[in-house]
Formats: sequence, C-alpha cells, structure tokens
Amino acid sequence: MPAAIDTGTEDLLAEVDEGVAVLTLNRPDRRNAFSGAMLRALAEVLSRVETDSAVGALLLTGAGGAFSAGGDVKGFAAQAAGDGQNASGSGGSGAAPGVLAGYDQAVHAQRLDQRRTSGKLYEMPKPTLAALPGPAAGAGLALALACDLRMAASTAFLTTAFANVGFSGDYGGTWFMSRLVGEAKTKELYFLSERVGAEEAARLGLVNWVVAPDELETRSRELARRLAAGPTVAYRYMKENINRASLAELGDSMDLEVTHHIRCSYTEDHREASRAFVEKRPPVFHGR
Repeated sequence: MPAAIDTGTEDLLAEVDEGVAVLTLNRPDRRNAFSGAMLRALAEVLSRVETDSAVGALLLTGAGGAFSAGGDVKGFAAQAAGDGQNASGSGGSGAAPGVLAGYDQAVHAQRLDQRRTSGKLYEMPKPTLAALPGPAAGAGLALALACDLRMAASTAFLTTAFANVGFSGDYGGTWFMSRLVGEAKTKELYFLSERVGAEEAARLGLVNWVVAPDELETRSRELARRLAAGPTVAYRYMKENINRASLAELGDSMDLEVTHHIRCSYTEDHREASRAFVEKRPPVFHGR
C-alpha cells in the first residue's frame, strides 16, 4: 500500500509506492501554477526523499490534466495592481522588488527556491522522472527538464512562455534546455514562446516517450518502479558521470568514470547481477 507523505499543504501531494516517491503538483484550478506553499513543500519533500533508503526513484507529475503552468500569472497581475501579493519570478517566497533591499531579498529567496527544487531534482543521486499529462510552461517546464527523464501524454505540449509575460526565465530552464537541444533551438523557443507538441518535443529530445493520455499514469509508474528496483548505487554514479561530463575535459570525465566503475565492482548488486547472468535469471538488486 502507498504510504502518504505529509507535505503540510494541499498544493503538493506526495506518497511512497513500491520504492517510488510520487509527487503531484496539485493546484488544478490554476493548472498547477506555483505557490509559495507548493515550492516550500516541494523543497522539503525532495530533501527528505533524497536520503530515504526506502525511495529508489522519484516521479513528478501534475493533477487535473496539466503538469504545471509555472508562475501564477494571475498573482503577478494582482501584485501589479497593488494588492501586495508576491510576484517574484515564478511564485517564490521572496518579497516583490521595490526598493533595493526588497530586490536583494527577492533575488536571494528565489535563488534558494530554485536550488532546493529544480536544482535538487537535477542533482539528486536517484533517477527522477517527470510525467506530463498536459501543458508544461515556463518554470513548470523547467521543473520537468530538471528531471532525468520525461514521459508525455500525446495531448501534452511544452512552452517556455516567459516572453509572453515579459520575463527572461528562471528555475534553470535555459541551462537544462540548452543541454538537451543546443543554444540556437533554445533561443528560438525562449524568444518566440511557441507551443511544442508532444511528438515534436520527442523529436527534439525534450521528452523521452509519448504515450496515450489514458496510459500515462500506468506507464510512468511502471517505469519509475523499474528504476527504483534497479542497481541504485550504479544509477547514482551514472547520473553524476553524465551530469558532470559536459563540464569536464575528456580526461577528467574518463577518470571519474573509471573511479565510479571500479567502485561499482565492489557492490553486492554487481555480484548478484553476475550470478544471475550465469544462472540465467533476472537479478534482484538491493542498492548496496
């Protein structure tokens, strides 16, 4: 039976199911646009599951047929009208810029939000999968791109959206997208903010799989459970190798690979996999 995680807010639902931490962005009336409560809860839950030995993989999705619209544009408009609501970036917890001190506070607060959410998804030493039932826009798209893998319903679409509201982009989206599709395509998608359908997103490499909408939940959970049951020590080192590869010289990257590869040869998982190969059976991994 899934074990619920108390997030302290209805804006984020979380549970652990067969080794998978399933996190659901839950503001369907706003297409799961960010709120301060959602981001704080997301940061706390990510920190918790990162070191939870019962969690082997993470699945991030959205409620009500959308992944996430990112920043709450209605909240931005309300703040601009002077009612005092927060409009920093994509809905973080910082104060809206006004005087210089307010600006500095907003920048620092959103830096923390970003590192604890999209930054944590990218760096977490466990496989992360985003399941997109519908639109992923702005900072919501950035969260999806921060995950290791993405599965989208055929009806989903992606859009940077920032240019449409006069923002330059946040939550690491420009960095994540540039690594996936290159600088020129990233500039096109950010400058023009056009919608990219699921099939085109797969062709570009922005998503890994496109499935029928009624199959998304089942297929994404199956994949997440497969990852959770895999050789988690090896996955951790694979992820670090890949994340650091583009930032390192070839020799440094190869040195890191061999260090991690030899380390994996000492694991129980490697010995179990070797025995299973000889015995012609599937291996049973234990993450050690």
